[in-house]
Amino acid sequence: MSEKPISILLVEDDEVDIINVKRAFKKNKISNPLEVARNGIEALEILRTAGKLLPKIIILDINMPKMNGIEFLKEIRKDDRLKMISVFVMTTSNQDSDKINAYNLNVAGYIIKPLSFEKFVSSVAKLNSYWSLCERPV
Repeated sequence: MSEKPISILLVEDDEVDIINVKRAFKKNKISNPLEVARNGIEALEILRTAGKLLPKIIILDINMPKMNGIEFLKEIRKDDRLKMISVFVMTTSNQDSDKINAYNLNVAGYIIKPLSFEKFVSSVAKLNSYWSLCERPV
């Protein structure tokens, strides 16, 4: 029996970072389906209308307009249908308060966006290794 690739939702408002994630996926030969939301409100709409085909992983920026990453995390953690999704924060914020808030909302990891594209590609490769090893309920 072949497994379907794990779908991923990228919640990111910066177009350059969206392009970099897509390029890093391609460079690392990551073929997981990737959907993009540009803020927390858009991401919630995608998740709440997804039916049974929810993404298993969310890559989340903290600093976004309309609804930031911490506000988004609070919303999905209150929702019985969404609270089990693994969330990895990938952000420029190195604030301890953001890290504490994110981990208090059960993120799987908190990654500071690297400045160079090579380090970004390496970070995405490590993320892929991690989530490929993780077992999830069906």
